[in-house]
Amino acid sequence: MKKDVYIETTVVSYLTARTSRNTIIAGHQEATRKLRPKLAAEYGAFVSALVYEEAQRGDPRQARMRLEAIKSFPMLEIDDEARDLAQRIIAEKGVPKEYPEDALHVAVAAVNGIEVFITWNFGHLINPFIRFKIRRIVENAGYQCPEICSPEELLEDEP
Repeated sequence: MKKDVYIETTVVSYLTARTSRNTIIAGHQEATRKLRPKLAAEYGAFVSALVYEEAQRGDPRQARMRLEAIKSFPMLEIDDEARDLAQRIIAEKGVPKEYPEDALHVAVAAVNGIEVFITWNFGHLINPFIRFKIRRIVENAGYQCPEICSPEELLEDEP
């Protein structure tokens, strides 16, 4: 049975961006591109209305590429239940109040029963201490917290 995966906007951005000169970022981009064909074939891949909104921002050409990259993935709506959970994540300091979109991404995934949440957001989501805090908040609210990881972690079993 396929696991459901939520694709956060940073993943979409790394997928469509020109290859970076920064070797670390270039490696992240390569991992993202390697994961792309597996998302539809091996996982139930989802995005949210928030991913669509964020993907539209910035350079119009890049925005078109981002939107094209996600058009085949089902879109999860943002409802009051997700908004309430996001507010709780922020109130309990799982995500800084200056980044409410990060909390909303996690909340949408949790409310919809998504098992894995992929992101390149090391600052507010992938950090192990933050992951632990977010998991505790989400599960105390009565939801199963998705496993928050990078595309590289999802590809970990690859040769």
